[in-house]
Amino acid sequence: MISGPTSHSFISQRLRLHYVDWGNEGAPTLVLVHGGRDHCRNWDWVAERLRDRWHIVAPDLRGHGDSAWSEDGEYSLRANVYDLAQLIHQLNAGPVTLVGHSYGGNIALRYAGIYPEMVRKLVAIEGLGPSPKLMAERAKIPVAQRMREWIDQKRAAAGRTPRKYPNLETAYQRMKEENAYLSDAQARHLTIHGISQNEDGTYSWKFDNYFRVMTPHDLPQEQVEELWGAIACPTLLLYGEKSWASNPAEDGRLQHFRNADVKLYSEAGHWLHHDKLDEFVADLNAFL
Repeated sequence: MISGPTSHSFISQRLRLHYVDWGNEGAPTLVLVHGGRDHCRNWDWVAERLRDRWHIVAPDLRGHGDSAWSEDGEYSLRANVYDLAQLIHQLNAGPVTLVGHSYGGNIALRYAGIYPEMVRKLVAIEGLGPSPKLMAERAKIPVAQRMREWIDQKRAAAGRTPRKYPNLETAYQRMKEENAYLSDAQARHLTIHGISQNEDGTYSWKFDNYFRVMTPHDLPQEQVEELWGAIACPTLLLYGEKSWASNPAEDGRLQHFRNADVKLYSEAGHWLHHDKLDEFVADLNAFL
């Protein structure tokens, strides 16, 4: 039987944040960064296959898993990049290898552009954010309108209570609805580690509902692209054929990277590291 990881915490911007450590200290450090409304234990299948050669650390992002929720309910990329930088600093690790999924991939890409000397290799699973087409549509909306919409959404989130499920089985079925590619075992594992029991006996997801309301302010797109261009290490950008995400090899974003390759996974969605686990791990081993 394979033993699981140990739980640890660190302080970042006055928040107590959680991460798991898979052991093998002294080996090269591999940091796995999950996506939005997810948690660090979604990497367990990957970590189990790589733990013999790597010192694997997987954080829970603020407002996710067993990490504290942000007091102001705001979850900007800027704040999360600081948290990742703080984790790596407190681990006294570096250069590290980074693998990030979705929102976590976006965080990892920005960290690698800010600290190129601190990253050996980088894998981002659908981590470039909205497509250029969507970004252009957003840019047409006046800033005052964007701010009003954000305020309205924050107010609505303040009045929203976390959804309650009567039992784990109901939550498990919701997990299966979210990603039909998951096996039953994967869906149950993700549900068990992603949910908490309430005082009344019901269950709710661990992530903060405020995460759904993203800040209306970010770096200008040209500055984000500048960070991509500053990444010095070999980079692998992975995309699922059945996902909603835009492929950077087709939409022009690949040109902003110095040393990046793109791979498209057939019959895979947004969580391709679950949908095509064997293929993903094989590619990861070859790349790393």
